[in-house]
Amino acid sequence: MSINTKKVAFYTLGCKVNQYESESIKNQLIKIGYEEEEFENKSDIYIVNSCTVTSVADKKTRNVLRRAKKMNPDSVVIVTGCYAQTNSKELLEIEEIDFVVGNSNKSGLVDFIQDIENKKSKILTENIFEERKYEEYEFATLREMSRAYIKIQDGCNNFCSYCKIPFGRGKSRSRSLDSILKEVEVLTKEGFKEFIIIGINLGAYGEDLDSDINLETLLEAVVKQDGVERVRIGSMYPDKISDRFIEIMRENKKLMPHLHISLQSCDNKVLERMRRNYGAELIVERLLKLRDNIENMEYTADVIVGFPGETDEMFQNTYDVIKGIGFSDLHVFQYSDREKTLANTFTDKIDTNVKKKRAEILEGLRKEMAKERREKYLGKELEVLVEEIKEDGCSYGYSQNYLRVKTVEATSNVNELVKVNISNLEKELLIADEKGKKS
Repeated sequence: MSINTKKVAFYTLGCKVNQYESESIKNQLIKIGYEEEEFENKSDIYIVNSCTVTSVADKKTRNVLRRAKKMNPDSVVIVTGCYAQTNSKELLEIEEIDFVVGNSNKSGLVDFIQDIENKKSKILTENIFEERKYEEYEFATLREMSRAYIKIQDGCNNFCSYCKIPFGRGKSRSRSLDSILKEVEVLTKEGFKEFIIIGINLGAYGEDLDSDINLETLLEAVVKQDGVERVRIGSMYPDKISDRFIEIMRENKKLMPHLHISLQSCDNKVLERMRRNYGAELIVERLLKLRDNIENMEYTADVIVGFPGETDEMFQNTYDVIKGIGFSDLHVFQYSDREKTLANTFTDKIDTNVKKKRAEILEGLRKEMAKERREKYLGKELEVLVEEIKEDGCSYGYSQNYLRVKTVEATSNVNELVKVNISNLEKELLIADEKGKKS
């Protein structure tokens, strides 16, 4: 079979960083003659970019890999990503898998595939902690509707007691500012107006560089680029929200008034056992101060329930803090053991039914807060970046503070910024009337 007729299918699990890297690999393969195929169809090569943040993610990865081989028994099935990095030998025991390529070698996956017939070893992984510099991926990769993602950093030095990701991603490594700005320039020329800054631990950006560059200086540089209308920040630890960060958010209207917070818990004892290096008081102080300084500031967050030793009182503390701050959305996870982590050795595990009940309680709070946070915008004006227009004439997109908006009788086009008046609420969807395009 010639290279020009080979088909490749991708399945990506986990975070936006994984998706960004999959898009880069896909683009490179297409450039050298491969044809992208839907994952559910027959393909010559299946590439599964795995996640290992939870045991559920591990299980889903294994199921997807087995499914790929069933669709074409003669195909080559490759698993890469975090699960491939941390559990390569375990994965290779699955007969449906042909090759395991860890994160340490992911950026070279295209070269690996081109020479795949000569590969003697089925595992290609190296010590991820020996990676000292950021590994570049091809520019202009992950696009989603009218938004584009910019990866600025990889790895994490925190080693939270529950988290396996440092073993899959290695130490924190920052991308050069010049490289980031060049990618922004490429994407603005392609017409993108909104950019989302992503990484494994964004707040650590610049700490490994021999310069005074940090996340704050990077954000200031990005918003100054011609053509940039909106900049979003992927995910932040509460203790990385410095006074300087708040000042930059206040002074630069292109920085959108929304943050996704890596929260996990709001109880001091649980946070200490999680090795989070801050307490609930800092969470409250930082998030409320940022909201006081930024108009229409909204938060979403990740929360873990049922961490080892979490009592009813500790859970209630988390509930109370979250309710007091107010979040527009929550992603609630039930704690699951991860090998190699400190929390895996803790003996005071929480019963499964208790974890499930606590997750249900937080889900109830999530729905309550989602309604309350959105109701405050009834009768107000917001600005929406149009992402899609449906046959009924309604357009859909996100406001500055990442609330999904449906605009009725829309006259705008995709990728246009439009001013709207919020008139109604359908569950968690804001309903709006068009007021005019951004001047």
